[in-house]
Amino acid sequence: MSERGPAPPLPADLEWVNTDVPPRLETLRGRVVLLWFWSYDNVNSWNLMPQLRRLEEQHHDGLAVIGVHCPKYPHQRDGEALLRAVNRHRLRHPVANDRDFRAWQDYGIAAWPSVALVDATGRFAAIYAGEGRGAEIEAHVGALLDEAAAHDQRVYEPTEAVARPEPRGVLAFPAGLLVDEQRLFVADTGHDRVVECSHDGRVVRVFGSGNAGHADGVAALACFRQPHGLARRGNALYVADTGNHCVRRVDLVSGEVDTVLGTARAGRSRPVAAEATATALNTPLGLAAVGDDLFVAVAGQHQVWRFEPATGLVSVLAGTGDLGLADGHGSEAAFAQPTALAAIGRELLVADAASSAIRAIDVDSGRVDTVLGRGLYVFGDATGARVEARLQNPLALAADPRGLLYVADSYNDAIKLVSRRSGETRPLRMAHPLREPQALAVARNMLWIANTNQHEIIAIDLAHGALRRVPVGET
Repeated sequence: MSERGPAPPLPADLEWVNTDVPPRLETLRGRVVLLWFWSYDNVNSWNLMPQLRRLEEQHHDGLAVIGVHCPKYPHQRDGEALLRAVNRHRLRHPVANDRDFRAWQDYGIAAWPSVALVDATGRFAAIYAGEGRGAEIEAHVGALLDEAAAHDQRVYEPTEAVARPEPRGVLAFPAGLLVDEQRLFVADTGHDRVVECSHDGRVVRVFGSGNAGHADGVAALACFRQPHGLARRGNALYVADTGNHCVRRVDLVSGEVDTVLGTARAGRSRPVAAEATATALNTPLGLAAVGDDLFVAVAGQHQVWRFEPATGLVSVLAGTGDLGLADGHGSEAAFAQPTALAAIGRELLVADAASSAIRAIDVDSGRVDTVLGRGLYVFGDATGARVEARLQNPLALAADPRGLLYVADSYNDAIKLVSRRSGETRPLRMAHPLREPQALAVARNMLWIANTNQHEIIAIDLAHGALRRVPVGET
């Protein structure tokens, strides 16, 4: 214990978004403190959250968890936007917005996410960078708690959970849309379910019990965990079940739900004609059906996969698995957190969120090209020619068959129109405010938008510009 130096205090003027009683290290003596440094756009940070929840439950009698948010994008500097992210990810420990990276620098952090451990006497114990180190962190926390107990220093009283919850409504953080001639399907992400309704918002069916988990079976008893992207082939509705790291299938005749890809555990497979239900993947977000195949944006592995429902086999279509922006053949191309997919003919368009880019993949050759975007840290809010246009963490797109792309420029709270051919970009102007839109669909000459942080669906008549809010489940 004596070899550890004192942990740096947290800056006194940090903005704490979900509590009026900011934690101080000096008041937490007797507890092991876990500080985690994250950014809410970052898929690796998302994947650390379940491990933190398990630690909080297992060591509630001695562990205090504190979140320190260090934003990549200007949009994330806003405390209200961060609070929405905290609620979307269901965090119940204090979270601060370290806008200027002061705590980050004091602790010598170098990557999102990172965990810093402070022992029961307020001394710095270790840093763990990246996801996938849960077992190491758990073992170290246990050892530090045992050490405190052995020296009669441990405080066993649990820390209190904190929250500034969202207003309750029918939808919570919707992040997936699919529209056909008769129906609107919504991934009601914050409620862990998928809602089928009419175009005027009347709910017809609900798939999922609303309890977070992984369970197949009849619609009312099946469980999802933060579902996102949706796609349809015939009577099969496919769901990117993001929190369960798998793809689910809903039989629209019977309502039965089953798992067609993934093991419900995060993995790092690089499949080549592998059995889909035995293949682990990491954070699927977007889906698109092209011909007989289903394509999956595997955000946690920076790849796009091809799933063949007829054979039950899955393969990597494109992406080395390394974070980056590089064009070329699929086995050489690099993506940066691909989040959403749309199709024009035999071409897939990809919202490549972490590079603030739009990419294109030829489904038959696997060739990858960049429609718009310059790199991991080249982002902004600009329209015009390809070389001038900038996006900020786009999370959704929809394609008009004529080659016009509608892009959810999510961290600019905007919709952008992008020419597939030229990359020229212009804004879609509307009077209705957007808050991190995360799903789009084009159908019946309407643009449908999941206005995620406003917990609503809106629809715009593309011919006349009229806009309406779709009252899902409100009548």
